[in-house]
Amino acid sequence: MPNTAFPGESPRESAAGAAPPSSGDLSDQQRAAIADLFDSVVQELGELFSDGGHELAMVGGPVRDALIGRKVHDFDLTTDAVPQTILSLVEGWADAVWTVGIDFGTVGLRKGGLQLEITTYRSESYQPKSRKPEVHYGSSLHDDLLRRDFTVNAMAVRLPERDFVDPFGGLADLEAGRLRTPAKPEDSFSDDPLRIMRAVRFAAQLGLTPAPEVREAATGMADRLAIVSAERVRDELTKLMLSDAPRTGVELMAELGLAAHVLPEIPRMQLEIDEHHRHKDVYDHSLTVLDQAIELERKRGFEPDLVLRLAALLHDIGKPKTRAFESGGRVTFHHHEVVGASMAKSRLSALRFPKDVVAAVGKLVALHLRFHGYGKGEWTDSAVRRYARDAGDQLQRLHILTRADCTTRNRRKAVALARAYDDIERRIERLAEEEELNKVRPDLDGNEIQEILGIRPGPEVGKAWRYLLELRLENGPMGKDAAAAELRAWAQRHLEEAGGSPGSDGTGAGKAPGGEGSA
Repeated sequence: MPNTAFPGESPRESAAGAAPPSSGDLSDQQRAAIADLFDSVVQELGELFSDGGHELAMVGGPVRDALIGRKVHDFDLTTDAVPQTILSLVEGWADAVWTVGIDFGTVGLRKGGLQLEITTYRSESYQPKSRKPEVHYGSSLHDDLLRRDFTVNAMAVRLPERDFVDPFGGLADLEAGRLRTPAKPEDSFSDDPLRIMRAVRFAAQLGLTPAPEVREAATGMADRLAIVSAERVRDELTKLMLSDAPRTGVELMAELGLAAHVLPEIPRMQLEIDEHHRHKDVYDHSLTVLDQAIELERKRGFEPDLVLRLAALLHDIGKPKTRAFESGGRVTFHHHEVVGASMAKSRLSALRFPKDVVAAVGKLVALHLRFHGYGKGEWTDSAVRRYARDAGDQLQRLHILTRADCTTRNRRKAVALARAYDDIERRIERLAEEEELNKVRPDLDGNEIQEILGIRPGPEVGKAWRYLLELRLENGPMGKDAAAAELRAWAQRHLEEAGGSPGSDGTGAGKAPGGEGSA
């Protein structure tokens, strides 16, 4: 049936005046899922609009998600009423109203525990060089659905009648796992180029395969992403990375040429041999690390982690810039972690990711190789302390990233690496219990350093503090007396190297290097 009415109700024709093409009947399970969307609040709102002489329909994401059994988080509705009329209709009925999106025709409201957004029928388009869409109000549900991004988002349920409206075959596409656009894909992507990114996100998030004409249009119009704000691109990339299958989306971005405009470092990793001169190129290795990081993330009971997933994807982006050939044809990528950390921070900053995300990803990329020296010799407790201290609040993510970075097919080597990392995690846990590694500080604070050395605040206090921190990491807790003795000895050596002489009490008081009393 083109418009599927619920039991006891009659189907309505589309706004165009004729029944749209058939998209198949709703199953009993799908009918029940759609019916569950409409609690008393939504039904009451539909009647409120109907009594006021206006149309209202649940549309897009919530209808799609209900049909495939996904949990519905957002309640999006559309209407022929303009924003001021919407405000008038819900006045005195809604518990709260907000108008932050009113310039784009959207009014938000809360009733009881439910939050909803109501948007006037509309169309929007970008001028060739504009970063902001032009919004035009429409007058029919059919035309509103026509301007939507994909057919699976162009399904609606009218209120209060609860008629299912599917003029462009979205249900059939959903069941076939196919991604099409209601209008020509070139027109759809021209209206909003971000829909090109949304296509790869839906591939990763919903398992939908873009139709051939969608792929062709996306490839030919990829450069149109340049007019979309970095923030909007970032938001789509974030949703893609937090999906169930981000690798699918990243691969599609590379295939369609989108990555060149969003994450150009990704396609540049293709065909680069890894440092072990194995069968994988860096691109495939990075995608495998991403997959393995997600698997470990799930095993450890973590929620989808944007920082971890970005770090897994980007951890080797410094390799193409650092590739060198040595005698015998061996390929090396010396210091690629340092170069890669800088590149990752630069790219994520350009995409307007929050500063804490940029810093965390940069730290993980910079540290991802540190562990690989562990199996080459026994690490002292001081080395383990430094590893944990340098990772700081990223330690748990670093554990997962480092384990995921093992993609060798050599079973014996993989088992050895896993055992080695089991060992370092156990040692970190033991030292953390004994010494509170997350709070490691020198045994003396800045005031105590100044008092012992008889110096004023300045650079020398920082040098002394860092020296004592190194001792703390090397030896573990020392106690204040032992730390003071080491500090005096350090000051003596420091002064002698600088050509000065210590004070009469042997502390260097009044003659601190670089201070006011230095020669």
